[in-house]
Amino acid sequence: MGLSREPIIEVDSFGLDQETIKKLKSICSNHPSIQSYLQGTRHLLLSLELLHPEDIPGNQLINSPKNSQPRHPSDFLATYYDYTNNRTVIATGPINNPENLKASQLDIQPLPSTEEFELAVNIVRDHPELGNFIQENLVRPYRAMPAIIDTEVRNGCIERTLAVGLLPVEEDQEVNRELLHQIVGVNMIRREAIIYETGAPPSSTASVHICQPPPDAHQPTVRRGTAGQAQIRVSKGGKEIWSFLAVRPAASSGIVGSGIELRDVFYRGKKVLSRAHVPILNVRYVNDVCGPYRDWQWQEGRIEAIGTDIAPGFRMCSTPARTILDNGTDTGNFLGVGIYTKGEEMVLVSEMEAGWYRYISEWRFHNDGTIRPRFGFSAVANSCTCNPHIHHAYWRFDFDIREADNNFIQEINDQISTGTSNFRTINYEIKRTRDNFHNRKWLVSNKLTGEGYYLIPGKNDGKADSFGVGDVWLLRYHNNELDDGQGFTTNINKARANIDKFVNSENINGKDIVVWYSAHFIHDESSGEEVPHILGPELKPRNW
Repeated sequence: MGLSREPIIEVDSFGLDQETIKKLKSICSNHPSIQSYLQGTRHLLLSLELLHPEDIPGNQLINSPKNSQPRHPSDFLATYYDYTNNRTVIATGPINNPENLKASQLDIQPLPSTEEFELAVNIVRDHPELGNFIQENLVRPYRAMPAIIDTEVRNGCIERTLAVGLLPVEEDQEVNRELLHQIVGVNMIRREAIIYETGAPPSSTASVHICQPPPDAHQPTVRRGTAGQAQIRVSKGGKEIWSFLAVRPAASSGIVGSGIELRDVFYRGKKVLSRAHVPILNVRYVNDVCGPYRDWQWQEGRIEAIGTDIAPGFRMCSTPARTILDNGTDTGNFLGVGIYTKGEEMVLVSEMEAGWYRYISEWRFHNDGTIRPRFGFSAVANSCTCNPHIHHAYWRFDFDIREADNNFIQEINDQISTGTSNFRTINYEIKRTRDNFHNRKWLVSNKLTGEGYYLIPGKNDGKADSFGVGDVWLLRYHNNELDDGQGFTTNINKARANIDKFVNSENINGKDIVVWYSAHFIHDESSGEEVPHILGPELKPRNW
């Protein structure tokens, strides 16, 4: 019998399991260093993240050499909120010696966890008027934007306040829907609900006009830092085609996560990428009727995935997994990454939530070596997305063609008049724009061997505006440039991607190269135009 023509996909769990993570949480909560901050307080563990050596803040000051193969997480970061003292407390330490942790206080407002949002909803239930609406099933609570509301008190400090949307259950109620549909603030320090005269806090809107399908009121999500890494290998005819480490969104790196993250990608035994992910995601509305928002990419939503669980957060599907873009609903049976084959491609897909937004993180691997990164945009019922707005997603591709060093990049512009191509070597860090007229693309190659990968822009990926700030950045690798350091915000200047600060005219010819690539999606429900809700470039091999 001959060798199988069908690709064989092997998936092995990688990194820590959920039981080990549970033990780390217990050690943190009972550690004297943490207790010195939290003993006797009302507090909550919001997340426990697992960090690789290059992701640890202290290590990012030194450019340590890369490993050619995936490494297990080495450290952890636990984030608590102390409501008694209105402060964030973190604990960091090595996984192999968690007792040696260090605790400190930070002046930040971390994103809420599912548990904290439910605490906020319970506070609304206790409100004498709003609670009756919920109890009588006139409204259902939903995750609204902004996730964190800046509520300044007299002494100038910010008291932690979450947004809770209250959406009418029935559209044909005799009661005034405009009064019922509102977004309230929930002060977690005072345990009070805040009702806004406009029906919503600043940078948001709640009105009679509602777009998109209703949210799943009982849909759970996972805590950030949940176990979820898998080593994936694809072979055909006895030969390995693909090999890489995949990380589910809930375990992804970056200050706000980065969707499905890839590490140490090999095609036919040769290194292509050290890391590929989407560390920055934001949105701005026309006339700023809502937002702007710097969104996050770690909170997973449910997808329809029929198949077998093969690693924590990974399911091998017998049929293509379906997201909100496929079925138009906010329901599903699986949280994590669905894996399936379609023709000559293997697909990894996950859905993420950020308030009412639903984002699709997808990677497609073709047998011919083509990688198609994809990012999709949708939402559930709200009043903001009825208005025109533009989403911006920023991929970070850390190319290591064969090796980390000795890479260089060329820009290619087709010469329409002659039919030939113009290759130009880029010697220094630079920001570039897409140019569809000249079919502009880029080629990252190994200077010694000649193998390379094209970065080909998607035809529908748009062009940067003043908020989107750029299309492509060609940079030298530094391990303290995994993202721009900005968390969730509604401040327009902070919400912008700040990748320009990485452009320092460093030499990138024969060096370790990183390419940032952005796609811009104009979402206008009133336009009547059918436009793709999923965007992204292509990575194609050359001389492989």
